[in-house]
Amino acid sequence: MVTRITELSEHIGESVTLQGWLYARTDKGKLVFMQVRDGTGIAQCVIFKRDVDEATFETALRLPQESSLTVTGIVRADQRAPGVPGGYELSVQSLQVIQKAEEYPIGPKEHGVEFLMDNRHLWIRSSRQWAILHVRATVMRAIRAWLDRNGYIEVSTPILTPAAAEGTTNLFEVGYFDDRAYLAQTGQLYNEADIFAFSRVYCFGPTFRAEKSKTRRHLTEFWMVEPEVAFCTLEQLLEVEEQLVSYIVQTALKENASELKLLGRDPAKLANMAPPFPRITYDDAVAKLKELQAASSDAEQKQLLDITWGMDFGAPHESALTQLYDKPVFVTGFPSAVKAFYMEPYPGRPEVCKSADLLAPEGYGEIIGGSERISDPDLLLKRIHDQNLPEAAYKWYIELRQYGSVPHSGFGMGVERTVAWICGIEHVREASPFPRLLNRLYP
Repeated sequence: MVTRITELSEHIGESVTLQGWLYARTDKGKLVFMQVRDGTGIAQCVIFKRDVDEATFETALRLPQESSLTVTGIVRADQRAPGVPGGYELSVQSLQVIQKAEEYPIGPKEHGVEFLMDNRHLWIRSSRQWAILHVRATVMRAIRAWLDRNGYIEVSTPILTPAAAEGTTNLFEVGYFDDRAYLAQTGQLYNEADIFAFSRVYCFGPTFRAEKSKTRRHLTEFWMVEPEVAFCTLEQLLEVEEQLVSYIVQTALKENASELKLLGRDPAKLANMAPPFPRITYDDAVAKLKELQAASSDAEQKQLLDITWGMDFGAPHESALTQLYDKPVFVTGFPSAVKAFYMEPYPGRPEVCKSADLLAPEGYGEIIGGSERISDPDLLLKRIHDQNLPEAAYKWYIELRQYGSVPHSGFGMGVERTVAWICGIEHVREASPFPRLLNRLYP
């Protein structure tokens, strides 16, 4: 029976068998120290020359990194033992090599980002990438768990769509027999149909944006969860968002303590992510940014923070605002002109819509964008015309407002940005197993 590394604490003093890959190896006289990983963690396996035959010891001395193997030994508890989660090691009794690996191209030396990205299929084996992607799996599992427990039903939405949800400038167009289609920017419009059947729904899957952006926050393909709620105002939606985000963070702190420690992430910076989150209006945010700009003595920073009312926020604006808070902060009431056509305007102030971005602290910026949706069919049709969108493509979407329309709201949360924030990493490319970027489609 094979034991997983995360189960070693249950077998102290017993003989167990691990199957995995050689992550690193050092030797000292009659001892060989092997770091073995099995997908659940990394454990130190110690080979004493006196405990094995000569052939096994010589094999261990020369085994290349990433060779696959089966190792059997006695589990010892030792707080000094390195690894993930660490604290346990194997005194090896026998070693079987399944495949002796070729010389591994990724070593302890410093490698450039492009080299590592070209070898992403191998880079994900490194402890750092392994830890990040473990956190990603926890985040995705926590999202579904919270939504499922709170009365939401997951409904799949199309990846191929006939029209844009948020404008056509950032769509990937594909041939669709004798017609044309687009890779979906969002499943939101279809989810708005779903709420009239199920009341609370969410879709969860890949999203495609053809933005020619090279920032550390952008991918051309990323995963997004999109809940949609009937009979829900913007104010009620913000409560849903902060409860969900709090649950995700607390779950990651509980289940990924070893991974976050490996990444050097200070858990104290995530520990107080409990509702309520601070809320400021777009008007207030612009005023704060102007104050920060005036107070800065750095000419470049002044230029980056330059903003006038009506502009959308860029990464420098979001980063500056998040430095003012130790929790995620909601910015509400963006100008209608910089948001999607379907967002409900404020009564008496049509230039402002009932929208909200949730900005993660420490400069990580927007992780959620949401809004209350337009519920009046005539107003929705006017907005479609104002933005020169094809009315025929949205006929079904308008009809949703003609048969039992209600106030409803929803949001989209990007998985990679959320993972990057929780892990404390600089670039979202590490939060995706195989990231797609403006200049990256391989491997």
